[in-house]
Amino acid sequence: MTSDAVSPAPLRRIETRTELSPDRADEVLALIADAAREDGQQAVSEQGRLQLRGGPRAGVRHLLLMVDDELVGYAQLEDTDPVEAPAAELVVRPASRGRGHGRALGTALLAESGKRVRVWAHGGHSAARHLAQVLGLTLFRELRQMRRSLSDLELPDPVLPEGVAVRTFVPGQDDAAWLEVNALAFAHHPEQGSLTQRDLDDRMAEPWFDPAGFFLAERVGGGEGGEGGRELVGFHWTKTHAEEQLGEVYVLGVRPGAQGGGLGKALTTIGLRHLAANGLPTAMLYVDADNTAAVAVYERLGFATYETDLMYRTES
Repeated sequence: MTSDAVSPAPLRRIETRTELSPDRADEVLALIADAAREDGQQAVSEQGRLQLRGGPRAGVRHLLLMVDDELVGYAQLEDTDPVEAPAAELVVRPASRGRGHGRALGTALLAESGKRVRVWAHGGHSAARHLAQVLGLTLFRELRQMRRSLSDLELPDPVLPEGVAVRTFVPGQDDAAWLEVNALAFAHHPEQGSLTQRDLDDRMAEPWFDPAGFFLAERVGGGEGGEGGRELVGFHWTKTHAEEQLGEVYVLGVRPGAQGGGLGKALTTIGLRHLAANGLPTAMLYVDADNTAAVAVYERLGFATYETDLMYRTES
């Protein structure tokens, strides 16, 4: 009598770590890149990708979904906001989808967070919306990506408020002043407003960083402790996505008290002209859909919605 051998079912397990080895980080980044090629956008944000390297980060956990010894899924949980629930992102390798791995990662995130979590669905794909429903999550935030052509850029000359001049960022000299104004300008936006020196250093170490596209607006005589009585009142940090040939309004901020005088519009124009002068055909930016005033400003500058990222959360 003979019998056919039955292969054991693949063993799925999820490992939670506070830091990744360089090799494992490379493996996760390769998985994220594989998924991006399939999906048309990154499933894990720039901040999340930066947090894969450099050792442990306060409040950050990495969830690795392994099938036998193969990495087929990844999730990141960041619990740094003192008020909001932890934020999460997750991705499954395209070749391994449709097998319950996304649900397994989502369930693990709920367990890790004590069933209090916010989860990004970049691009708002139908599969992500379905997973959110299965996990019992509710939509509560929409982040728009807006774009406009730079080939026909015709904007009025920027008009700066009286006493304000614009120069470019000097690494090591302007770090502290920029971090202070960034925190003030984005006090309502914990993801951006909580950036630290380490976060800034991470970005300055990236290949895309170019201080020539990082514009600072200073008011002469406005600061008590600044060099020469200068006070940083606003900034426009642009970014170039070389592979996609996209320029980005990466971060644009104005110090509270300096708003309402046209500084934001002037800084936007300066940055867009810089990107156009570098030969980039298209500019992009991100803005919350419920920030109707900002959306209206960008629409008047020729931007239109290109795609939308969705964030879901637990009810509790």
